[in-house]
Amino acid sequence: MGKIMQILIIYDSKTGHTQKMAQAVAKGVESAGGQVILKRAENVKLQELQDADGIIMGSPTYFGQMSYKLKHLIDDSIQLHTRLTGKVGAAFTSSAGAASGAETTLLSIVQAMLIHGMIIQGNAETQHYGVAAQGEPKPRDLEACEELGTKVVLLVNQLKK
Repeated sequence: MGKIMQILIIYDSKTGHTQKMAQAVAKGVESAGGQVILKRAENVKLQELQDADGIIMGSPTYFGQMSYKLKHLIDDSIQLHTRLTGKVGAAFTSSAGAASGAETTLLSIVQAMLIHGMIIQGNAETQHYGVAAQGEPKPRDLEACEELGTKVVLLVNQLKK
């Protein structure tokens, strides 16, 4: 039997909205058979990024960008440049309202993952760049987060075959 797949879910949350989303993503990972490591951005060690099979990052939207804490981790991850190549990545965010920068926040996270050579799990049907919630995540937002976690596990499994 092979190693249990580890999915690292990294998030920052000030109001608790992004944390609720992270917990829903974790539920989706677990339902698909993945092992979850759920951590706040400031508590993540670089080695954990390297050890994970998949990395899902979530941040509140601040001025159309990810939070400082998540950006700080990504800036530090330059030490791992080329060692995250081929890992599966995905993103989620919460924002104050419509047209408040959620999409550009998701793209800023995905852009950093692409620079690391990661493979991004998107969604062809809706919320293409990752899951975005406005304010308190609604049940449909949490369902989308669970689906995101499940899709990342399925993609990691597919790539490992």
